[in-house]
Amino acid sequence: MLKDNIKKLIIVLLGALLNAISLNLFLIPANVYASGFTGLAQLISNILEQFTPVYISTGVLLFLLNIPVTILGWKKVGKSFTLFSFLSVAMTTVFLTIIPLQPLSDDILLNAAFGGVIAAVGVGLTLKWGASTGGLDIIAMVLSRMNDKPVGTYFFTMNAIIIVTAGFIYGWEKALYTLVALYVSTRVIDAIHTRHEKLTAMIITKKGEELKRAIQSKLVRGITTVPAKGAFTNEEKEMMIIVVTRYELYDLEKIIKQVDPHAFTNIVQTTGIFGFFRKD
Repeated sequence: MLKDNIKKLIIVLLGALLNAISLNLFLIPANVYASGFTGLAQLISNILEQFTPVYISTGVLLFLLNIPVTILGWKKVGKSFTLFSFLSVAMTTVFLTIIPLQPLSDDILLNAAFGGVIAAVGVGLTLKWGASTGGLDIIAMVLSRMNDKPVGTYFFTMNAIIIVTAGFIYGWEKALYTLVALYVSTRVIDAIHTRHEKLTAMIITKKGEELKRAIQSKLVRGITTVPAKGAFTNEEKEMMIIVVTRYELYDLEKIIKQVDPHAFTNIVQTTGIFGFFRKD
């Protein structure tokens, strides 16, 4: 566990650093907005600077916005997930203070594309190792558990608000370039981790009972088991079918590797569910 937590800590720090680089060297100088709470913090910072005598940096606003979200996540989502997510936000704020706010290019399209790619690599790695970059990830996770609506609905709503507001205040060209950054980010995160809200895992194993107990001790999810036989060896095996959220994928992978490293697992996108799916 200690070794896993150290690895996760290093990944979270790397993700925070990449997020800060994408903001200070690409997105913020070009007035192109990131997704979620990061983009919201950018937008509020710009509005305060332009229309009021008050200036609060994007990093500080990002930290402040995530304080109530962290409290919510601690109560509703899980302590380990929330702790690492808040650490990601805190270190992003620190790195935003350290890294100079200096554009590497005057081309707004290059800034949108590279900023989106670098941020997405940080987010994708963080998600892959069982944490998040905080903010909207935690809110969407809590809300989706309450009413079982897709997580993507909340991301779309928040990003739509950011894009429309930026378009009205700073011109629609900036809003369109923000769309470029968001599209690039989504595609890169898809390649590294997944943007799919729910996933189905089909696990072929010879340690069915042991693996079932281990999964149920960590994840509150139903499991369907089906008898299976190896076509080449004729060995009797068991296929376990389980539907999880994208945030539970890291824990599931870790459990399978610990209990049965030789298990064969197929992860597929789940586009819809009919029937009972536990939300807690």
